[in-house]
Amino acid sequence: MLTTEQQNELRARLQAEITRIADHAQSGLEFTMDRDRDRIGRDSMDEATEEETFSTELRLRDREAGLLAKVREAMQRLETGAIDECEECSEPIGFKRLLARPVTTLCFECKSAREQVEADERPE
Repeated sequence: MLTTEQQNELRARLQAEITRIADHAQSGLEFTMDRDRDRIGRDSMDEATEEETFSTELRLRDREAGLLAKVREAMQRLETGAIDECEECSEPIGFKRLLARPVTTLCFECKSAREQVEADERPE
């Protein structure tokens, strides 16, 4: 069970992450709005570079959207008092682990076991 101080610290970290993602989303929107497709004198290399940059930017935005969903879920678990409970074994997730990765849903042992299974399944 987390103390009130620990809960407040996690809440502050999660809120800071939401703010950071929102700021990046705003800059991403500005990036997409600033694209000038009608520039004269651009060659195919310029076009290819711009398309690759735009594609990378979109992938980053998609990842951040996924992270935002995880942060909101973590905030909900924090409010219900379940943020420090492992979803697999129901054992407590350590506060230090939660500080390092507030969106985690697995204790160290369960996460390690899952990573080992994934490593064993990877083709060599």
